[in-house]
Parts: sequence; C-alpha cells; structure tokens
Amino acid sequence: MSYIKIRFGSEFDQSRSCGGSVSEMFTSVNPMFSVGQRRWNPSMDIYETEDHIIILAEIAGVEKENLELEISHKAIRIHGTRNCKISMSNTTYRLAEIFYGCFERVLFLPTTIDTEKVSASYTNGFLEINLTKKNSRNIHRVEIQSD
Repeated sequence: MSYIKIRFGSEFDQSRSCGGSVSEMFTSVNPMFSVGQRRWNPSMDIYETEDHIIILAEIAGVEKENLELEISHKAIRIHGTRNCKISMSNTTYRLAEIFYGCFERVLFLPTTIDTEKVSASYTNGFLEINLTKKNSRNIHRVEIQSD
C-alpha cells in the first residue's frame, strides 16, 4: 500500500518547486513546444465548516507516489507530477488539452489549523484533505499595566 506523503513545518522548501523558465512561456502559448513539460494548476475547491477545512483537488492521472503535501498552521502546499502515458514519438497532435508535468499549489488558509489532526485520501482522481481547525474559542484576557 502506498501513502500520500505529508510533511509538516513552518516554512515550505522552495528549492523543490517546479521552477519557471523562458521555455514555459512558450508552452503556455502553444503546447507543441514542450508537451509533457508544462506546469499546470489543478482545479480545487475549499469548503469550511465550523470545525474543519476541506480541500478537494482534481488531479486525475497523478500517482500517489508522485504526490506530496506540506502543511503548516496557516498554509498547505500540494505538489506533484502527472506523467504522460502515451508515447510521443511519431505523433501528430490534433488537440492537446491535458496538462502533464509538474504542478504546485500553495493555499493560505483562513484560520489556523491543528497539524496533528490532518487526513488525506485519494479516490477516482480527487485528492481530499481534511484539516481540523485549532480551537480559537478560548479567550485569553490580558491585564493592562499602568505606568
């Protein structure tokens, strides 16, 4: 059984990002320049309940081994790669709408979450991440000192 990698921390490692280059500029204009090397942003929904934040990402075709989550108290980074399964040699494209290659999304959360209570599942091309909000209902009173 393979698991989705979840890393916790206060800052995200930017050295492993997908990166950007001049060639990526051309791939956004015409996919024929570098099919399979384009960076893409999967569609996502974020739902909030009283106690949870639920993120649903549409990432069909991404193997769990090529998927990684990094979570801090206020943000989540979803990073992965979708590999092309079709041979590219001797191929003439008539239409190229499916994005392959590296993707990365960093989502800043509307409230602090409890990094000890995170779960993720991947079914039928959808990644669902369930984040539990930190209990912020406790009010801390501060006594004001006089000079």
